[in-house]
Amino acid sequence: MERVGIIGAGSWGTALAVALANNGHSVLIWSIVEAEIDMLKANHEHLDKLPGVKLPDTIDFTTDIGKTINDSDMLVLAVPSIFTRSTAQKMSGFVKDGQIIVCVAKGIEDDTFMTISDVVEQEIPNADVAVLCGPSHAEEVGIGLPTTLVAGAHSKATAEHIQEVFMSEVLRVYTSPDMLGMELGGSLKNVIALAAGMADGLGYGDNTKAALITRGIAEISRLGIAMGASPETLSGLTGIGDLIVTCESKHSRNRKAGMLIGQGYTMDEATAEVKMVVEGIYSAKAALALAKKYDVEIPIIEVVNKVLFEDMPAKEGVTELMLRNKRAEHSGLEWDR
Repeated sequence: MERVGIIGAGSWGTALAVALANNGHSVLIWSIVEAEIDMLKANHEHLDKLPGVKLPDTIDFTTDIGKTINDSDMLVLAVPSIFTRSTAQKMSGFVKDGQIIVCVAKGIEDDTFMTISDVVEQEIPNADVAVLCGPSHAEEVGIGLPTTLVAGAHSKATAEHIQEVFMSEVLRVYTSPDMLGMELGGSLKNVIALAAGMADGLGYGDNTKAALITRGIAEISRLGIAMGASPETLSGLTGIGDLIVTCESKHSRNRKAGMLIGQGYTMDEATAEVKMVVEGIYSAKAALALAKKYDVEIPIIEVVNKVLFEDMPAKEGVTELMLRNKRAEHSGLEWDR
């Protein structure tokens, strides 16, 4: 049995807590919000973010971050990406040397362009920092629907330990050493999902969605490979797999926000309606800056930035993409004649 501390009581942290408790592990959930902890204690259900998913009675709850860390073998860092650094700073004085911290949020810090694991390693250098990514929605993991994830770490031993802790008959976990590729895929797919949602909001169909997903993974791959990620990672569960589920699912907050923007909402109005952090908005600017740094073309992500931050109408953005200069799909292929 592993003692696992969940840092962050949002929908994903709560769903993973359920999965871990069902695996027989000791689980303690921490939140900085006292009212949230009181609600979880009283109901054993997150009424706001994961309604209908009952938490096992074995799960405990606290607002004491030091106790959570001290009483745990492994930590799961599940706060939204925009709160990763501030939370890591709160954690740093309590983390034991070599203690595993599994980062499960998806995003790129918008001022440093660092991945989530890089931020945590910078703030808590004595930790063994890992990531857990893949095509997964909290609503489905919470009720035990079959799901696949990937555990990424610097060492094979750490990745395999995480795999052992999380894996069950409904949660299949693979391992990978390519943390960068996993995190870039998991972050940038949220930006493409905003575009897919905009297309849905505009009333476009399956043809448009297929194009956005396919050309979206091409953009993610170009940037990821330029930064040193593995092509295999970006064509796997944490690349194309995560992109598909986020662009298509009714559970996707990024798709929902994009859909509202396509229907005429402003960015602020859309995020207020979603009522949860829309990670793609924060990753969009970072992705654009990284593309400029590595001299990579990412036209869909460029248009998403224009819609979000320059008041370009979503329909005008689609027209801009459709009327780009003519080109071959794959420039490296040879013609017969």
